[in-house]
Amino acid sequence: MRDKKRKSAAPGSEPAGFEGHRLSGSPRLSRAPSASGQPSHSTDNGLDVSCALIHRWVRALTVLCCLFGAGPPAAAHGVSVDRLVRAYPDFLLSHDDHVLIWKDGTRMPLSDGRTDKSFEEKLRHASILDQLSLPYPKGPLRKPPGLQEDPGRLRNVAFFDKMYGDCSKGEVQRRLTRVAWLPRSGGGSVEITTVNRVAERLRAVSEGLDTLRPELKKFAFPSAGTFNCRTVKDTGVRSMHAWGAAIDLNTQVADYWLWNPKNPYRNRVPAEIVDIFEKHGFIWGGKWAHFDTMHFEYRPELL
Repeated sequence: MRDKKRKSAAPGSEPAGFEGHRLSGSPRLSRAPSASGQPSHSTDNGLDVSCALIHRWVRALTVLCCLFGAGPPAAAHGVSVDRLVRAYPDFLLSHDDHVLIWKDGTRMPLSDGRTDKSFEEKLRHASILDQLSLPYPKGPLRKPPGLQEDPGRLRNVAFFDKMYGDCSKGEVQRRLTRVAWLPRSGGGSVEITTVNRVAERLRAVSEGLDTLRPELKKFAFPSAGTFNCRTVKDTGVRSMHAWGAAIDLNTQVADYWLWNPKNPYRNRVPAEIVDIFEKHGFIWGGKWAHFDTMHFEYRPELL
């Protein structure tokens, strides 16, 4: 099975994508001083006093959460944990502000208690809340992703190992099946997990892609691979391929950031391809700053 991450150079076609851009910083907030030069703590309606008290309570709560490993409430993040629970009904039962509750009774912490992690640390050591913190832009891509916009690349390994199995122990392999890939176009077959009915959903994707015009279908086959018990090259964290829940398309008409890491964002994959995958619960690596336009993975909680 081919592994695109080992290729040394990108295909030679010209890009039809976007140029990159930088993100601006956030404004700082400050309290205005009174006429005496001291911070104002009272007004006619007591608003400043109330705001100050609320601010102190929020800071105190944050400190307590960090001390006890609870982290911030789930509602503070871009994708609610409710959506995570709904996305995986075969495994997940419910949650509160601090733990995810599995149907087998397992209680998994939503946060690792760290509020000071850099983006690179989140890529390598994501909590479940980190995993949900970047919203995925479903539908047509209106602009290139920002420098730290990698929705779906933050993955909590313990979460996915429990759901799909540990490939290093042969647990994922026992749940794989073969799916015909664009059979009317001679696309062969691919190996994918049956967990969460991913194989069934990928079969529906294949059927949709097989109805497209030839000039569009060429982006979808041959597949560059599905299951592969490996890590992501730049982070060392398991890829969704290691859980059998991802597929790579034709490398000859795709773009990957590590082929030319100094180059800006580029993409040639048509929106029609992406739309079919998203309809069935798969997100696209072309919506990442670390773009991987051949890559799709099953992540319904982000859609």
